[in-house]
Amino acid sequence: MSTLVIVESPTKARTIRKFLPADYRVEASMGHVRDLPRSAADVPAEFKGEEWATLGVNVAAGFEPLYIVPKDKQKVVKELKTALENADELLLATDEDREGESISWHLLQLLNPKVPVRRMVFHEITDEAIQAALRNCREVNQQLVRAQETRRILDRLVGYTLSPLLWRKIAPHLSAGRVQSVAVRLLVQRERERLAFRKGQFWDLKAVLDQRGTLFPARLVSVGGQRVAAGNDFDPATGQLRHPNAVLLLDEAAANALRDRLLTETWTVSEQEERQQVRKPAPPFTTSTLQQEANRKLHLSARETMRIAQKLYEEGYITYMRTDSVHLSEQAIAAARSCVETMYGKAFLSPQPRQYTTKTKGAQEAHEAIRPAGSQFRTPQETNLRDRELDLYELIWKRTVATQMADARLTLLTVSITAGDALFRAHGKRIDFAGFFRAYVEGSDDPDAALESQEVVLPLMQVGEILRCQTLESVGHETQPPPRYTEASLVKALEQAGIGRPSTYATIISTIQDREYALRRGNALEPTFTAFAVTSLLEKYFPDLVDINFTARMEQTLDDISTGEVEWLPYLESFYLGEQGLEQQVKERERTIEATEARAIALPELNAEVVVGRFGPFIVYQNGNGSEPIKASLPQDATPGSLNREQIEQLIRQKLEGPDKLGVHPETGEPIFLLTGRFGPYVQLGEATAENPKPKRASLPKGVSPDEVTLDLAVTLLSLPRTLGVHPDSGKLIQANQGRFGPYIVLDPDGEKEYRSLKAEDSVYTITLERALELLAMPKSTRGRAKKQVLAVLGNHPETDEPVQIFDGPYGPYVNHGKVNAALPDGVSVETITLEQALPLLAAKAPQKTSRQRGSATGAAGKTRKTKSAPKTTKTTKTASRKRGSA
Repeated sequence: MSTLVIVESPTKARTIRKFLPADYRVEASMGHVRDLPRSAADVPAEFKGEEWATLGVNVAAGFEPLYIVPKDKQKVVKELKTALENADELLLATDEDREGESISWHLLQLLNPKVPVRRMVFHEITDEAIQAALRNCREVNQQLVRAQETRRILDRLVGYTLSPLLWRKIAPHLSAGRVQSVAVRLLVQRERERLAFRKGQFWDLKAVLDQRGTLFPARLVSVGGQRVAAGNDFDPATGQLRHPNAVLLLDEAAANALRDRLLTETWTVSEQEERQQVRKPAPPFTTSTLQQEANRKLHLSARETMRIAQKLYEEGYITYMRTDSVHLSEQAIAAARSCVETMYGKAFLSPQPRQYTTKTKGAQEAHEAIRPAGSQFRTPQETNLRDRELDLYELIWKRTVATQMADARLTLLTVSITAGDALFRAHGKRIDFAGFFRAYVEGSDDPDAALESQEVVLPLMQVGEILRCQTLESVGHETQPPPRYTEASLVKALEQAGIGRPSTYATIISTIQDREYALRRGNALEPTFTAFAVTSLLEKYFPDLVDINFTARMEQTLDDISTGEVEWLPYLESFYLGEQGLEQQVKERERTIEATEARAIALPELNAEVVVGRFGPFIVYQNGNGSEPIKASLPQDATPGSLNREQIEQLIRQKLEGPDKLGVHPETGEPIFLLTGRFGPYVQLGEATAENPKPKRASLPKGVSPDEVTLDLAVTLLSLPRTLGVHPDSGKLIQANQGRFGPYIVLDPDGEKEYRSLKAEDSVYTITLERALELLAMPKSTRGRAKKQVLAVLGNHPETDEPVQIFDGPYGPYVNHGKVNAALPDGVSVETITLEQALPLLAAKAPQKTSRQRGSATGAAGKTRKTKSAPKTTKTTKTASRKRGSA
């Protein structure tokens, strides 16, 4: 008897195969095998005339979804059908969440198996877990399938109904989404707060006191019994004190005068207070908290965190990484306690096993927190992991082990010191017992260093004791605007509001950046002018869809559908087709929304507005004398938070008076101008004319501002490309130049173009012909450019076990396997693409194999394959829909 097991990915297939009997064949579906049409081109011919076809949901026929097999999955489905022909049993072993359940259901509909089918679920890939899963198979959970399908339909209705409106009213290629648009609104609301923020200034005093040779700091708290103003006493909208009579506001002169007066006073300990504090370890990781902590500690994006975690899960290192639960199994608790006792000793073990309770209503996904896999946890040093995979595993290992460690015990010390009528306070912290701090401390990956930073030592003092003031300085402060969201804080805000699923946050945040609703500056997400325009339109005309409470209630309803508490069809009908349903709202708003108004973002304090145009934002400046407004393109990276009066004045001056002239080129005699364009500041040789419409230009190097550009620097920048000479063997020209991905040399620039990246020690402005010949002589497999251009390694190809990599190319990033290259599709970035997405792209570009070759690649004999064609997508879809009934 032979059994076919289907999982989502080749990596998971390789890992699970080790724990299954020899007659079990494991194949990968490469993720979803069926979905709604992505575009009009995907709609089957028989439905192209239907009004609802592009939407992919027949809203007039019970919200019937139109499922298709995408082109890049047709080969996968065909091979799965062939594999099933030789099987006596089918096991669907996709992930243990709603999405995994949905994939299994779609596989059932497409494969239409004539053999027994069982659903196999597990939350870790270990021998023990797989054997238990084999013994406890079940059927596909139709309720979970329905819940996931309703969620998918609802997201499609929102996205595909609103997005076209945004294209017509604001700009092409924009998108709206049920959760995405709320997340963008959070970013915009925070930026509005920052723009409205007004700084408040205050001063205080900092003393360094000497107690018999031991120095410690103390801060001014009050003068004459009146508390000194601090940052939280100021109104961020006005920069003024909220309650001026309640606090003492010191300016620089008053602070300096107070300092001079207090230097002559006697400093006396007036009060001491000790307070005990117990700190408990944080719960084990859920999907959301893992994304937050990996962003804070490892500076990983949510998408990168999930990609690495997926690989760790599929290779058997951790349990399933999409979970809302903080529950730990008895097996996990025992393994964690064993680690504590072995590595730290019994004193650091919690007296009783520590269990955590999941507070999120409707939490499902996997039924356990994210933890190291197995009944014995491998320490990070015992794994073969490296780099980011090791870092993330170590983070998970530490957090899990810490849950079973003893509480940390601290003593908080506060000492009050009087000097005349002024009161100062010094704060100390003593760690009486480190407890779980030994393994895991928030915000640090080095427990020993973290312990030192946690402890603030104060000397032993007695009330009435006289201290000596070593130094006393006045310190000025400015209140700070609220910080922009990072990926970690945005994930936290979404989860706290009950919006979306933690497993989707990574995709949402990536989409926000891919659609240029936000730029990532450092670790912060800064909303763009497009984000402001879209959010303003949705707030004004579709307030419910970007209302946090409305979206959270919608999320709860979707959870209630999964438990059977709410009927899915009446909910969809009300949401979309009701009197105030989305379809009707969009039709009405189509007539009332003025595109010119929707595209404009007012900047009243700058006497200007920014308009989101087809080719990016531009500024419209009202000069106030009744003449036509002045328009000027903004740099591509300009945002509401970064644009200031000086930049606007420079752009307007450049528009009115022409560009700034730096001087004359010493060789050509042509003028050199400094300009700012869509892609930032640059220098230009000569003016654009009919005879020379594209004069030579050069962008400023990274880190160089326009104010720092001199004539000499401009001449140097414009010297590129530099002709170094000719190759002694071929006689072909060699040039040095600066490209999008760094400096390089090129052989035969007007012909076949053979490139080499420069090494770190080389300069594009000084490299010689001799050095260029050395670089060109390097073998292609070891040349600097090849190494530098690798952006990511996605994993090994399941058929050849050779790496699948992402490279930088002259036309953007592309995926590579051996001699096969494939460009990344629109909307897919280097940060978001996975191995499972890359494989179909490569397969579409690879030379077609013969039937015999395909058979050997998949382990099936070529001569046993049948040659009949697969059923048409549309027939499969309609049959599946009828079979589903009231699933």
